[in-house]
Amino acid sequence: MQSGIAYATLAYVSWGLFPLFFRQLAAVSALEVIAHRTLWCLVFLLGVLLVRRQLSWVAALRRQPRVLAVFVASALLLGVNWLTYIWAINNGHVLDSSLGYFMLPLVSVGLGFVFLRERPRPGQWLAVALAAAGVLWLTWQAGRPPWIALVLAVTFGFYGLLRKTATLGALEGLSLETAVLAPLALAYLAWTGWQGQAAWVQADAGLRAWMLLAGPITAIPLLLFAAGARRIPLATMGLLQYISPSLQFALGVWLFGEAVQPARLLGFACIWGALVLYSLEGLWQRRL
Repeated sequence: MQSGIAYATLAYVSWGLFPLFFRQLAAVSALEVIAHRTLWCLVFLLGVLLVRRQLSWVAALRRQPRVLAVFVASALLLGVNWLTYIWAINNGHVLDSSLGYFMLPLVSVGLGFVFLRERPRPGQWLAVALAAAGVLWLTWQAGRPPWIALVLAVTFGFYGLLRKTATLGALEGLSLETAVLAPLALAYLAWTGWQGQAAWVQADAGLRAWMLLAGPITAIPLLLFAAGARRIPLATMGLLQYISPSLQFALGVWLFGEAVQPARLLGFACIWGALVLYSLEGLWQRRL
């Protein structure tokens, strides 16, 4: 349990700082960023697997079509999540993306309750209710359906559910997911290169270096997340993730200058209060 919390916390801190990285790739289309992110992530993971001599699981997949189907689904969810997130970051919607990840705990708790029969304690339900009130207030203040937030929350919520119930480990599972997406990424890069629209061809050395770094920077937090998801309940995982959108919110307001109305701060205050309540409830239970 303790190691799972540590892994998840490191993953969420990394994701919270992602806007700093992906803003370096603002000149590249979101689809091309996803393509490079997928391919270089796969290269990085294959290198780790070769060093660890951890490839025997690949042959076993032939006898496990259901496992392969689950990871095809999780790979597609991950691809949609990546695309939506990068588009939002590079088009001035950092606060909208943070709202999506503030909504994610509600999705995670709901999925854990419905599919895994997890039963949160009353104090945890109170924290979730307070967070839900904050999310509803933020949605009402926006005055429109928060499609960016909804896509991010739903896709990553189901991704977390699939990874928690998957039979493959963190390293093997992420390698399989990126391998599933790799043919699509290669096809897109080949098409844009043939059309003369690929940023990679025209980029300077600095921009190419940022694209290459997208591989390990993507892989490491996802490995930490997958390792954490297998060790702690989805409800705990979901509420720990407030670290990531809180950091994104801070970056959006104070670094990228996105406007936030004072009325919206009430919603964020409810969500941050829910995290404090959940943490205090957990400390209290450990002392009993």
